[in-house]
Amino acid sequence: MTSGTIAHSLRAAICHVSPVFLSAQQTTQKAIRLIHEASRRSTNLVVFPETYIPAFPIWSALQAPHQNHDFFFRMAEESIYADGEEIRAIRSAAKQAGVIVNMGFSEKSRHSTATMYNSNLLIGANGDVLVHHRKLMPTFFEKLTWSPGDGAGLRVAQTKFGNIGTLICGENTNPLARYALMTQAEQVHISTWPGIWPTRVQDAVPNNAEGTLPDPANYDNIAANRIRGAAHCFEAKCFGILAAGLVDDACKEAIASGAARPHTIKAQMDAAPQAPSMFLSPTGSLLPGFVFDEQTGKQQKKDFLQNEPGILYADLDLSECVEGKQYHDVTGGYQRLDVFEFKVDRTRRDPATFLDN
Repeated sequence: MTSGTIAHSLRAAICHVSPVFLSAQQTTQKAIRLIHEASRRSTNLVVFPETYIPAFPIWSALQAPHQNHDFFFRMAEESIYADGEEIRAIRSAAKQAGVIVNMGFSEKSRHSTATMYNSNLLIGANGDVLVHHRKLMPTFFEKLTWSPGDGAGLRVAQTKFGNIGTLICGENTNPLARYALMTQAEQVHISTWPGIWPTRVQDAVPNNAEGTLPDPANYDNIAANRIRGAAHCFEAKCFGILAAGLVDDACKEAIASGAARPHTIKAQMDAAPQAPSMFLSPTGSLLPGFVFDEQTGKQQKKDFLQNEPGILYADLDLSECVEGKQYHDVTGGYQRLDVFEFKVDRTRRDPATFLDN
């Protein structure tokens, strides 16, 4: 447990933004600017989406593997080490700004020239790494880019601003991974997501006027993300922070221009609904956030961010995580420890162990 006074509330910020496509250096610089921008708004926790650095491999959902060799090469080139210069710069920015930072990135392995992991770092306000998590199992087409991770990152960080845990995208479908975090008194659950999740080959179908309804022929990642996030919040009695990436026109053009059928690929991306970033309460209900008006600096209520970039803020009162435990404390009074036994191996796995004199 962190020594000192424990705050009962925190201000969290979701950076609902796009990367500079497949540029680790430029995306890192953009992230640092956003960290400092959020810190000027009295923020305690700044959250970035899944593999923000350097990009999410959407191309693997859009065309056959034999057409994606160039994308795989560039992804391997621009993925970063967990102890590399980009992460060191972000840790330094977190320390300078005095904020906790949650960063999704494609992690390069030191055991191989092309092994990568879908990874996440929770960085403390003093710049220390609190949790280094590798996604347990890449989902669907992600297996064409990333290797499976391990249980070493199934940890909840006990910070001045509450107990913070995080899972990546489809891991929020895994009840055992979620339960592992619940058993560590999680109060704030961060889930990170890609901007779009194409699953069907189809012509582009425009969304409604507000841009909030997905084409029903595609995977409804809007409902799927919220259902999973709300289920965890309700079961754990914790706050939920759903941080989705943004696939902007520049990203789409970059992916389409490198594809075999650029117009068709662009149509597939346009047809896939953009995932929203939002906050959820410990009951699983939507917790309205707010943005700051750039001209006046005043707060403006905002339920979520979806099709436009920005930073979504919310103030979380951690005392709200207590009342629901009276009804269903699934790691305590509402659990049968004599019936169920749950073990988690948190060993960091390496491909070889060398024994030298």
